[in-house]
Amino acid sequence: MKKLKIKKNKRQEIHPLMTYIIFIIITILLSGFLHLLDIQGTYYKINEFNLDLVPQTYIVKSLLSLSGIKYIFTSTVSNFANFTVLSNLIILLMGISIMDKSGFLQTVITLTTKKLRKKVVTFIFVFICVLSSIFGNLSYLIFIPLGALLFYYGKRNPAIGIISSFAALSCGSGINVFFTSVDSELLNYTTIAAHTVNVNYVMHSFPFFLIMLLAMILISYIITAVTENYIVRILPKYEFTETELEEDIVTKDEKKGMTYACVSASIYLIIFIYNIIPGLPFGGNFLDNSQVLYIDKLFSINSFFSNGFVFIVTILFVILGLFYGIGVKSIKNHNDFFDNLGHSLDGIGNMLVMIFLASTFISIFKQSQIGNIIVAGIGNIISKSGFSGLPLIILVFLGVSISTLFVPSTELKWHILSSSIVPTMIKVEISPAFAQIIYRFAETSTLNITPLLAYFIVYLAFLEKYNQNNRNIKVIDAIKYQISYTVVIGLSLLLVIIIWYLIGLPLGIKTFPVL
Repeated sequence: MKKLKIKKNKRQEIHPLMTYIIFIIITILLSGFLHLLDIQGTYYKINEFNLDLVPQTYIVKSLLSLSGIKYIFTSTVSNFANFTVLSNLIILLMGISIMDKSGFLQTVITLTTKKLRKKVVTFIFVFICVLSSIFGNLSYLIFIPLGALLFYYGKRNPAIGIISSFAALSCGSGINVFFTSVDSELLNYTTIAAHTVNVNYVMHSFPFFLIMLLAMILISYIITAVTENYIVRILPKYEFTETELEEDIVTKDEKKGMTYACVSASIYLIIFIYNIIPGLPFGGNFLDNSQVLYIDKLFSINSFFSNGFVFIVTILFVILGLFYGIGVKSIKNHNDFFDNLGHSLDGIGNMLVMIFLASTFISIFKQSQIGNIIVAGIGNIISKSGFSGLPLIILVFLGVSISTLFVPSTELKWHILSSSIVPTMIKVEISPAFAQIIYRFAETSTLNITPLLAYFIVYLAFLEKYNQNNRNIKVIDAIKYQISYTVVIGLSLLLVIIIWYLIGLPLGIKTFPVL
């Protein structure tokens, strides 16, 4: 008699798309439960004209209620359509596509990295990603796909470029020697909060230059070290074909194509740069001249530069790819051009579904106001702690790090927290400028591990795009890759803050940790 073989069912793994559906369901149920408990969070908004503290209360909005269900059904499509990550990514991918398909990227990567050590290439790339935070969130859409191609053409696992670029872009988002539009807005909140205690407080120019310079170099080194010594080792081996492993040799035609591309791109950039320099004859056309500070003229919501930046970069990429293709004759007619333009959009369906579910989860979580209540509660804990000196600094650092997991928005968090943190620190002789530094350093150390960050889904989608395993890349996998960066960078930046405070080193020009 033959024995029947009983097949054991393999354990079903949760698909990353299912994970976002679970997040959505949990948020809906949790909002209904917390609403029943009447959970609230209060913070104080500062009236900038008379410096009065006006209490503002967040109440959990139930998504299980009739109004909540109406919100979900009436806003989901519009939230997806208006999700800037989607439209900007598609536009930028067209530019990256023509650079890749024409052969420009492979040639430029070969020319610039062939004689460099792997760790040096990683450091330079990471440092550029950190520096690019001046351009805001669009850097995610540019450097994550470029990072994958950089390592792919370098005969290494593209996931290394995806993981390291996301770590550098998120952990470096608040660390830059250049004063950005976000810094300008934060500084406004900081100054107003400081005036509630000391109406004469003034922030000097370049207030964070020295500490930011050190932090930029430090986290670039840390990310490089973690990437090369840990991430590279835990990633599965990436299989290349024999053709892909062949040594890249730059031919005369390819050098001619590079010349065409560089000359045409230089002309484009000269015209563009001329139009963002104020005071030149017929110049400054891309600026919002109603603003006072140059950084605000450049990045205000009404400036051509800010509104058209995605298209500006895309056109640059198209010029580079097109003229290179003309030079090497990989683009011979308009049919070749348009075929190349859509190359990177092949197989984008799964990515679109991911972005749809991510946009739905983020909008539903924001609507519930759970994150804002958590941040307001942390602000109250800090203001009522009675701590001073190092214990207060550590408490603020930890509080902001936790807050970022629930509210990734830099401006919104500081809008809620500044009225609690800044006056509390001034009362124990810690300067408002140092309070803002602590805030920025703490925020960037955990920004890379929250799925509520809109650009986390881009990181996850590209990991899946270059995944060669039979199993899908899960959300928890994407977070695990980032945890090592969070721990090392968080501890290192906290140590920098403590040393700066104890020694009393200047943060920048005429700006110190203590008053």
